[in-house]
Amino acid sequence: MRNAAGRQVRPDGPGGLRYELVPNWARLPEGWDLGHTAIAVDSRDRVYLFNRSEHPLIVLEADGTFADSWGEGLLASAHHAHIDREDFLYLPVLHSHVVLKCTTDGTVVQTLGQWDQASNPDWNGDHRQWMREPVPRSHGPFCLPTGVATGPDGSVYVSDGYGNARIHRFDSHGTLLGSWGRPGTSGPGAFFTPHGIAVDEDGRVFVADRQNDRLQIFSPDGQYLEEWDGFHEPCDIHIAQGLVYVAEGAGVHRASGLLQIRSLRGDVLSVWDRGPAGRGAHDVCVDSTGAVYINALDGNRLLKFVPA
Repeated sequence: MRNAAGRQVRPDGPGGLRYELVPNWARLPEGWDLGHTAIAVDSRDRVYLFNRSEHPLIVLEADGTFADSWGEGLLASAHHAHIDREDFLYLPVLHSHVVLKCTTDGTVVQTLGQWDQASNPDWNGDHRQWMREPVPRSHGPFCLPTGVATGPDGSVYVSDGYGNARIHRFDSHGTLLGSWGRPGTSGPGAFFTPHGIAVDEDGRVFVADRQNDRLQIFSPDGQYLEEWDGFHEPCDIHIAQGLVYVAEGAGVHRASGLLQIRSLRGDVLSVWDRGPAGRGAHDVCVDSTGAVYINALDGNRLLKFVPA
């Protein structure tokens, strides 16, 4: 197996999946850089990069050419990005404790949460304190929200992860329908940094319980269904074309992998080697052709792989 620095990634599992790295795929304007990058893809396979740079929202065509940018002066502390079936873009603005719903050209149409108002009164400005141990207690929305997903009924789910231990469910109008989760290191519904979230076509809610090295799966209203183990710090989840893609390994506690691909039943189909520096991946997204986009944490690299 070659790692992300090579041209091919081959699976450890039985799925027979093969991908090739597209070298030097992203072509940014001269002098532009990407910081930590969250990735989303719209219905036209345009790629949206919510990133920590002077140009916080960069849009690229599928071939990597520059298309647009926006968000200067509004967006900061990027963490995740999600595009729904109607091409609305959801952006958790981590340190502002809000989730923005935007059109793909940058118009904000809805704000979940209150700007710069953390729901956790123990928040002191350093999210790393709760990477060492779970938060003392759960709270309402939001304290350092980490991920967003939308369900087939239009519900919006937010993983409230660094300063909280909750999943919040909203309707399409932004009304809070309910929340679930508690701090803990084991047991159903206990979270230690709920970091990524995705919803399948049946409405099942998948949560990357990062520091607990597992995925937990819930019904749309938060009833516990099952958990999948065998992960090293799962960071992000993307579900597409009957497959579950899990970016793993922020590398905070251990060297780890880069990506796992599983069936909707949890069968391991492919395990990708960690990045060259051993720090794994933070974000993953998949377009309509099956191309896989990854934010690898060894140098904040944006990688694109295509089916071989």
